[in-house]
Amino acid sequence: MDRPLIVYLHGFCSSPASWKSRLLAEEMARRGLAADFVCPQLSPVPADAMAAVSAIIEAAGRPVTLVGSSLGGHYANHLAEKYALPAVLINPAAVDRLDVGKFIGEHHNFHTAERFEFTREHAEQLRAQVSPPTAERYWLLLEEGDEVLDWRQARDFYAGCRQTVLPGGDHSFSQFPQYIAQILEFAGI
Repeated sequence: MDRPLIVYLHGFCSSPASWKSRLLAEEMARRGLAADFVCPQLSPVPADAMAAVSAIIEAAGRPVTLVGSSLGGHYANHLAEKYALPAVLINPAAVDRLDVGKFIGEHHNFHTAERFEFTREHAEQLRAQVSPPTAERYWLLLEEGDEVLDWRQARDFYAGCRQTVLPGGDHSFSQFPQYIAQILEFAGI
């Protein structure tokens, strides 16, 4: 069987330079698997972001495992359902339970400082991507100390899925380094 491609999807206002993306990329490289990891810069336009990642998945020519954090978790859910893929979701945004309208306005990328406008149309694109999860595809990683998203929303939306809910922590999922090996094992690496 072909070794899977790990596609990491970063969160809102983030980038491939995010802490979790870098740690996962470093571990893959340490194992000699750098070519089996990709973290694309996602467009702030949800439909464009999904078109770009769909192209990566369709061109992969081998199994793909998605790993998504925050808004990237929502995207991973959408794509996991579209392509029947396994996905690890880290403190994901449960968009069907969020008021995505509160994000309308100007934002800047944490890593690049690029400014962008999140519009009502973008919020509607996110809502249109909500896909009920097929339980056996997912592993949900949550920290109860998430200061950005209510962890209970994701716990409830992904009821029936494999879940690891940890006390404390924060939105970055501070215990991520301890889970890298298990994430790769989940992916079949």
